[in-house]
Amino acid sequence: MKILTSLYFLIFLLLSFNSVQAQKDGFGLGLVIGEPTGLSAKLWLNNKNAVAFGLSWSNKGNRFNSFEPDYNRITRTHIHVDYLWHSFDAINARFPLFYGVGGRIDTGIEYGGTVGARGIIGIVWLPDNTPLDVFVEFVPTLLFINSTGFGVDAGIGARFFF
Repeated sequence: MKILTSLYFLIFLLLSFNSVQAQKDGFGLGLVIGEPTGLSAKLWLNNKNAVAFGLSWSNKGNRFNSFEPDYNRITRTHIHVDYLWHSFDAINARFPLFYGVGGRIDTGIEYGGTVGARGIIGIVWLPDNTPLDVFVEFVPTLLFINSTGFGVDAGIGARFFF
């Protein structure tokens, strides 16, 4: 809940700036909330392509008694890199759709260092007069090292561009 409150405060603060332009180039850093939750970065390569990076973590498990240790809790560290294409004509220039491909590495007891290929699709809001983007993404993943299977990650986040 603290992360969500901090994200709302950051968005409110950044939307209050009037003298800066929304970024469609440069480097952005922010947060993504979902599965998994963590840091999100984006580097624009040109006016339609970017590379997105993520360093995230997740805690899953069952805690029936808060006074006893939870040995079933799983801590997952997630690292991903995606190459993205943006379609500024699909809806409009302020709400481009994006899609791409990438890879991820997950660590943790359950994951044991899995590697997977990611497909990503989402939409980003590029508000006027702010160095901020707000995005929602859906990411199907195919695991193929140390485990095989299919998974889905999803998140909502925001990045500040420098």
